Amino acid sequence: MELKFRVAARIAKPVHEVFEAVADPAKLSRYFTTGGAQGRLEAGSTVAWDFHDFPGAFPVYVIEVVADEKIVLEWQANEGEAPNVEGGELRDADYRTRVTMSFKGLDDGRTLVEIAEEGWRENQGALGASYGNCQGWSQMLCALKVWIEHGINLRADMYK
Repeated sequence: MELKFRVAARIAKPVHEVFEAVADPAKLSRYFTTGGAQGRLEAGSTVAWDFHDFPGAFPVYVIEVVADEKIVLEWQANEGEAPNVEGGELRDADYRTRVTMSFKGLDDGRTLVEIAEEGWRENQGALGASYGNCQGWSQMLCALKVWIEHGINLRADMYK
């Protein structure tokens, strides 16, 4: 069985504004990367993301960017259970997973954002890590929606 997932949300803002809320590190740091983001998401670049729930900035490799349409990233795969799960512990694996974010402007002025991640090996530890990442991307979409529509940082003080 191939380990992959897709999550989606409709954001009540124009596609360019939603795209920039992800591509611009200052904006991304306001609602998602609780420890900050460094570097704009541009094809061929390597940026750094830091989270209070997984401290320590780590590299994010930007594979492809189509303005207002798509961002493709790769990052270090992990295997195991997320540390915030009782008894869980993630460990780095020797491969990367691929994240594809798609942005589509809808007729009513909203934006459909889809995030898919794939590339885990087929084992129990990778399955556990993929569940954690699915949770994280779902939470990212919720945080994006609340921040860009209402100016509220949903993740503020959640992890520290």
